[in-house]
Amino acid sequence: MQYGFVINHDDCIGCHACTVACKAENAVPVGGFRTSVKYTEVGLFPDIRRLFLVQRCNHCTDAPCVTICPVNALEKRRDGIVDLDRDACIGCRACMQACPYDAIYLNEDLGAVEKCHYCAHRVEKHLEPACVNVCPVGAIVSGDLHDPASRISLMILNNETKVRRPEQRTGPNVRYIGASDVALNPGHAERPATYLWSDRPPHKREPWPASVPTTPNARTVLDAGHKVEWGWPVALYLVTKGLAAGTGILAPFAHFLGLEYGGWAQKFLPEVVALLFTLITCALLVEDLAKPMRFYRMMTRPNWNSWLVKGGVILGVYLVTTPLALLLRWMELDGAADVVRWINVPIALVVAGYTAFLFAQCKGRDLWESKWLLPHLIAQAVALGGIVVAAFRPDAWHYHSPNGDLDNLYFIILASLIAHCLFAFNELKGEHSTDNAKQAAGFLGAVRCSGIPCFSVSFIILFVSFSLGMLLPGTMIFAIPVGLYLYEYAFIRVGQLPPLS
Repeated sequence: MQYGFVINHDDCIGCHACTVACKAENAVPVGGFRTSVKYTEVGLFPDIRRLFLVQRCNHCTDAPCVTICPVNALEKRRDGIVDLDRDACIGCRACMQACPYDAIYLNEDLGAVEKCHYCAHRVEKHLEPACVNVCPVGAIVSGDLHDPASRISLMILNNETKVRRPEQRTGPNVRYIGASDVALNPGHAERPATYLWSDRPPHKREPWPASVPTTPNARTVLDAGHKVEWGWPVALYLVTKGLAAGTGILAPFAHFLGLEYGGWAQKFLPEVVALLFTLITCALLVEDLAKPMRFYRMMTRPNWNSWLVKGGVILGVYLVTTPLALLLRWMELDGAADVVRWINVPIALVVAGYTAFLFAQCKGRDLWESKWLLPHLIAQAVALGGIVVAAFRPDAWHYHSPNGDLDNLYFIILASLIAHCLFAFNELKGEHSTDNAKQAAGFLGAVRCSGIPCFSVSFIILFVSFSLGMLLPGTMIFAIPVGLYLYEYAFIRVGQLPPLS
């Protein structure tokens, strides 16, 4: 059984009765929408046509929001409805990143996400969803898509239907009759600064990139606003996690990279830094939850399909092995500590790279799904680990050898930074397979942090700091994390800027 909708836009008059009925039936707060109607106007005066598109949860056959939710707050029911237990939600908003349709919103009063649940409380009493009941022209039809004799199945059989964002392969179960392609495809219509009756919500302030063309004479003149939910804490988390992981990756090579053999830095520093920044990483992840005091639910009701849960386990393992190496070293069991240090290398590699698999579950953020993200994160981690070693070498705070030769450590840092730049410019200028990814890449040059153009300034900081670091190595530990943070801030933000509706 699979409940779904057919929405007939040959009949829809854009009256918003479905939106109002949904809000009244489900006590949807101001600013939130479980169903909304987008207006797109095509043409020039006096030959203008207004197109409508009713938007809501698609109750996907393969629902990415269910897969990514770390606490099983979302479920795919036997009747095909994707339902939500908001009391279980911890407010991580990962489901909002996973939904390709912007169908989930955060109820800020409750600190939990909400969405269309097909009026399940009504369906269980053999009633139609509220939106179906109130539509004055009968444009919304609900029913069982798996029943070939149902009205909805017959409509699909006898009419050409379309779905939103089929490239995501989620199996959406909302089908449209008579919907225009320019309305169905997010970002194809221009989004002016003002909507029909209001200013456009200011959540996404960056101008539309000139490198991404829109359909001529097509404008979105009314749509629901969507905030950028993941911001600086996620960008900073990627840097602190890189510092923790990179230091662990390079730890067995500390003497080879210039730390004095047998000194405190060679024996203790890698684990101390890795432990400190892993704890900071965990704190950032918890702080970014809408319900930070409920983080323990990731352990009491985990969804093992979610890379948020898997990532938490990986960080937890790292938080065991890293202090174990410190403890063994403190007990003067250096041989055993070295063994644990080597064991920590593959764990640290996974710590550095698991976010690539988490972002791959974010089906609404195509740029984040890049196949190059895993090696990119590892390259960043190695660079960050390298600057930690550089800052604590005996020559960290005085002039380096004047012959200008790159020793092992500086070669590793430079190679890692070059790899980072190649991956980053591939995101900016490389081929992207979907419109969403192309749009996100187009925004990279527009993102600013406190007025600073993040993408370009990040590279200036990285290579100026490396060049100065050849003379005064300790300075790199301050500058390179700043440069990578600016880059990550831009990368995280631009993934969320292209419209999904």
